[in-house]
Amino acid sequence: MCRLKNEGKITVGKTLKKKFLIALLSGSLALGGLLSAFGFSGTAFAMPLGGIGDFYVEFDKLEGKGFQLLPHIGETGNSDAEPMVRNKIEDVTITNLHIYKDLPLPGDGNWVRVHIRASGPTTITGLKQDARLIDADLSFDQLEIKEQNTDDFAKNWSQNASTITIQDATLVTDYLFQEMVSLEGAKISVEKIDAPKMIEE
Repeated sequence: MCRLKNEGKITVGKTLKKKFLIALLSGSLALGGLLSAFGFSGTAFAMPLGGIGDFYVEFDKLEGKGFQLLPHIGETGNSDAEPMVRNKIEDVTITNLHIYKDLPLPGDGNWVRVHIRASGPTTITGLKQDARLIDADLSFDQLEIKEQNTDDFAKNWSQNASTITIQDATLVTDYLFQEMVSLEGAKISVEKIDAPKMIEE
């Protein structure tokens, strides 16, 4: 707050809206659910993250056990129904995880990007993730692709593997759920950007 002198009277000024909105957005909208779930321990239980539109997940390497991939129609920030793939992995270890989300600031056309980085290994149990784009190197053990004679799109085919390794990955995600997740050396930061990142398919 600031005080302004005006004809012998003291007037209390208003908080600058732009700075207030930046603080509010970065604190509550930009992956706020994810940040609050981790708290001080770096561990979260039964944590869903969705309904906030596209966010990006990048990492150097993911090693998982008990993998399943299914077709899925899901909600995004711009649509009620978009084709996706749903990945389910029972146990996951990720190296150099980086999650970020671009958010518009109201009224002025500017953008902010919220980053969550883990300098140490990230371990996840019960991962469920809906992706519109996966750009990565993939390898599987005991890969099985199965079809079923059904009109249910989500059950028509599936891809299963005992283990999966994903390297040099960028994923565009609209829904993320983990029964338990632990980030070692988590760092959270916010930066101002000129424009949001666009999907390159």
